[in-house]
Amino acid sequence: MQSLDHATRTELEAAAFRRLLRHLDAHKEVQNIELMNLADFCRNCLAKWLVAEAEERGDALDYDAAREYVYGMPYSEWKAHYQQKATPEQLAAFEARQAQQQG
Repeated sequence: MQSLDHATRTELEAAAFRRLLRHLDAHKEVQNIELMNLADFCRNCLAKWLVAEAEERGDALDYDAAREYVYGMPYSEWKAHYQQKATPEQLAAFEARQAQQQG
């Protein structure tokens, strides 16, 4: 990657990000809590990162607009159709991970 010019590298990174979003969209059955437990990020994190990067560059990006981009639909719609209630095991794993990170 270091041999690529900045513009090409940026285009490849952007394309990989769009591919990640398509992959997540194709796997709506994968719940955010599962992503958090396994990889320490979720779809909401991606939206927050977009907002943070926009702010860092002096651009305004609304969090709800960023989530709609990541989810491919308004978050409330995605949540109503695809989000499942977290299991006790998922919640316990999430809480343990949070405690580990803080401790």
